[in-house]
Amino acid sequence: MLNVWETRKSIIVVGGGFTGTLFALAAAAAPGFDVVLVERARDAGPGLAYGACAPCHLLNVPVARMEVGLKPTFAHWLVSCGADLSDAIDEAGGDLSRAFVPRALFGAYLAERLEEALASRGERLRRVRGEVVRVSDRPVPCVQLADGRRLEGTHVVLATGNLPPKPPRCRDNGVYDSPLFVPDPWRWEDLEALPADAPVLLIGSGLTMVDVALMLAGRGHRGPLWSVSRHGLLPHTHADVAGLGGGVEPFLDPAEARDPVRTLRVIRAAVARAGEKGVPWQRVMDAARPALAAVWAGWSQAARERFLRHGRTYWDIHRHRMAPRIATGLEALTGSGRLKVLAGRLSGLERVPGGVAATVRRRHSGRTLALEVSRVVNCTGPRSDFASLALPPFDGLMAAGRIVPDALGLGLETRGSAVLDRFGHASDWLFALGPLTRPSFWEVTAVPEVSAQVHRLVEELSRPSGRSHRPDAGLIAEFVNLGEGI
Repeated sequence: MLNVWETRKSIIVVGGGFTGTLFALAAAAAPGFDVVLVERARDAGPGLAYGACAPCHLLNVPVARMEVGLKPTFAHWLVSCGADLSDAIDEAGGDLSRAFVPRALFGAYLAERLEEALASRGERLRRVRGEVVRVSDRPVPCVQLADGRRLEGTHVVLATGNLPPKPPRCRDNGVYDSPLFVPDPWRWEDLEALPADAPVLLIGSGLTMVDVALMLAGRGHRGPLWSVSRHGLLPHTHADVAGLGGGVEPFLDPAEARDPVRTLRVIRAAVARAGEKGVPWQRVMDAARPALAAVWAGWSQAARERFLRHGRTYWDIHRHRMAPRIATGLEALTGSGRLKVLAGRLSGLERVPGGVAATVRRRHSGRTLALEVSRVVNCTGPRSDFASLALPPFDGLMAAGRIVPDALGLGLETRGSAVLDRFGHASDWLFALGPLTRPSFWEVTAVPEVSAQVHRLVEELSRPSGRSHRPDAGLIAEFVNLGEGI
């Protein structure tokens, strides 16, 4: 490979959603970098998370936790953007920093920052529209696009975000291949044609299901909705941001949280102490965030597997919560009976005249429930099992031994943000950010954690050697700690 480390660095970023855009902006603002942001969609910046959303979809965290180091800040931009924020600010007791605002506003904020940077930084930041089908380092790091174009650089950063959900395993009898099945709710092709009274089955009961149910209700849908998941549990709600003050200092010590059971005990004890002071448990969960990467790194593979099998659902509903107004809207749907949440497994699907017959095996009784619906929508959340995917450009990188999927199906093996090859060596040219790196960090999907990871990688690549090989499991915690007071 050419010795390019002492020259100006040229970085190709694969993926122009939130993660890729933030990295491109941060790197282009640092001295010594030229950045090419590659995104196949028409618009770069918002991605699916902040682009494919309806007005009813709110951020899952308050404005203060959406600050990512850009100027103007998100809060300052909101003041002058012209959007009606009265409901959000009223809910937050007049404090914009604690308000839950529409997700699309953050997407617009990112898109505007990107357009400004593209216009002002010349060749230091370019945007290329295309689909990356191959990534290689021969003879130099490069990517090849589906239309045959080839882009060369010194580094490649994979920032592709979340993958579409995986259909649950059941006897689908061809339903998955029919228009009656919606494999990705954010790419619902015939949504406009759905009759207002059509019954709909939503597979999953997490935040994606909540988003889809409220989106349908907001569009005037009146038909019955069923949500089916293994546990039938809904996400919890953020504490009353206007009425409940009082914070909790970071308390989670990795040395005392060496496995999931010990971690649960430490968190429960902290919740009990907070409760005695009138502080809600939600504040305790927030205070645990800075140490999560280090705690996860300290668990054995067997402990991680036990957690994913037995504790992940309960963790998710407490950690990834709904804004209060979202919870109110969901309660209106469940209280009226329009949305029924079932604990069980989808055991079979079959096409029938007018729709789909679905069979659900109830969790506790084992009895089966038959439903007839017009559409089945997959709301199970993003997949990450790269070992079973033939998805470019990851398939070529796997075949070449440049990347390795983790054994638990969470993403790619990394050290810091550097991907590991089949021999366990950290790459000096290929990096990954965001959800792709969950095997190392677990919680790396929310804005504070991704922002921390992005800025640390820019810092590492700014060093003359190109990067640091420190296997620092606490690197995200360091930046989250810095951002707690925002």
